[in-house]
Order: sequence, then structure tokens, then C-alpha cells
Amino acid sequence: MPDDRDEPAPAHPDVPPDAWAGVHRGPLRAGEWVRLTDQKGRRHNFELVPGKRFFSNRGHLDHDELIGREEGFTVSSSAGGEYLVFRPLLSEFVVSMPRGAAVVYPKDAAQIVAMADIFPGADVVEAGVGSGALTCSLLRAVGPLGTVTSYERRAEFADVARGNVTQFFAGHDDRTHPAWRLRLGDLAEELPASGARADRVILDMLAPWECLDAVGGALRAGGIVCAYVATTTQLSRFVESVRLHGGFTEPQAWESLVRDWHVEGLAVRPGHAMIGHTAFLVTARRMAPGERPPTKKRRPAPGAYGPDYQGPRPPGVPEEPAPE
Repeated sequence: MPDDRDEPAPAHPDVPPDAWAGVHRGPLRAGEWVRLTDQKGRRHNFELVPGKRFFSNRGHLDHDELIGREEGFTVSSSAGGEYLVFRPLLSEFVVSMPRGAAVVYPKDAAQIVAMADIFPGADVVEAGVGSGALTCSLLRAVGPLGTVTSYERRAEFADVARGNVTQFFAGHDDRTHPAWRLRLGDLAEELPASGARADRVILDMLAPWECLDAVGGALRAGGIVCAYVATTTQLSRFVESVRLHGGFTEPQAWESLVRDWHVEGLAVRPGHAMIGHTAFLVTARRMAPGERPPTKKRRPAPGAYGPDYQGPRPPGVPEEPAPE
């Protein structure tokens, strides 16, 4: 019986460039990013450049030792340190890429893609772009047949985002994703002027309630607006503004918490590290033109809109007098 254990595994063709997946198969190549993980779990991400060296407290190793090998191997540095070598996943790339502004963490990006129902071919509007982390997830979801139009007020943030998105999807080829449009300006002004229509609008900004009229005018019936806000004050202001607008369904608000677990034989316990609060997410769907959602029948909690409340007030909710 022939022994084929020493025969090389069949080659797998690379992911087609027109898929714009940001993923490669096959041997590592110059211009790609790699992720090295040492024996203590410390991670290092860098671009492969022929002739360069990677340095750490465990010595050095040459980039040329990595180029041309299939990912998923272990390499030793000059001082005996061992490193596991893989291409970084999107969730790993975005937390280590250069930053101009804080990034949307993978746990929240995953929630946005799923709960805002970002689909292949969708027309998505995003504001602001930050460092491009969420943009990468949106582009991956809509594919080359959709559109992601990102609005950013600050030119320095737009430049960082442009570099990060280009690096992830095109690497050293320096091509622009065909679905991406990066606009410098204020969404509240630029979106109505463009006349564009959208299936989904994602708002990652300090005052998303200021854009509701522009969002309502651009969203198609049944479309979804999703806001990403950091504080309870922003959360309350946005939710009440959506209710007051009248052209959206009842907003849904939530947050996600991620806790890792230590598993070692019978020693199974929660890990010491936890990704706790990063932001609140709020979604609501656009009603058809001229339509309004049913009036809420449930009465507000006592004191919810008391004399200390200064935000937008839903229709039919009177001001409560201050106690004498």
C-alpha cells in the first residue's frame, strides 16, 4: 500500500481579488501583515518586508524566514523565543492597527453587522469613520456590489482610516475598495445635499440625535439606523429623539459584555480579563413616508420624566411639576 504521508498537501488557490475579502491563502508574501504570538500570549503584528528584522526581548528573527512559508507554524528567535505565526484575523487587525480615534471593538462591530442586518449589496452610510475599524467590517459584509459611504469631519482621522482600510483589503497593492466612498464633512449637511438613499445608517459620533432628520430623509422604508454611544446621557438623548421624530419604530438599546474562561482539566472558571462596557447600541427601523408607529400604551416609570429631566419629551408625556 503506497504511503502518501510525505506528499505535499494540494495547493489551494488564493481568494479571488475581486472578492475583496482582505484574506489570502497560500504562502506568506512580502507586504502582508503577520501576527506573532509568544509563549506568554503576547502578540506582535507587523508587515513583512524583505531584508528587515523583528526584534523583541527574546532576540530577533528575519522577515525572510517567514516569507514563502504557509501560515500556522512556529519559529524561534535568535535568543530561543518561540513564536506562533499566522495572518491576523480582521478582529485581530483592527485592535492593533494605527489609530487616529478610538476603534469600534470587534464585539460591537459583530453586533452591528448582525443586529443592523448588514447584507451583501446593501447601501450603508457611516459617520464618523474614526480609524476605519468598523468600516472594514461593513465593507466585508456588503461586498463589492454594495456601497459604504463614510463621513468624517476631521481630515487627520480620515487619513488614518484610509490607510488602515487600504492596508487590510489591498495591502501593498494600494488599491481602493470599489464599494467605499470616504467623504470629508458633516453628515447632517452633506447627506441631504447628496440626495443619496441608504438601507442602513450607522452613527458613531458624539451627538447622533443631531443627524436624525438627515438620516430619516436618506433611509429607505424598512431601513435601519444604528447608533453607537458611550454614555447613558447620550443613550437617553438619542432614544428620546428617535421617539420624538415619529418616523421610526420604538428604539431598542443594549450593550454586550464578553468574558473569557480558563479551562484546564477540572480547573474551569471565569477568566480574570473581561471586555466590559465599551458602548451602547441602539437600533430603530424607518417607517414608510407619512406613516407613524402605534402610540405606546405602557405608562412611563414614575419619575422617568420628572422635573430633573431636561431632554426631549415623547408626545403625550406632560412635564411633571417640581415638588413644593
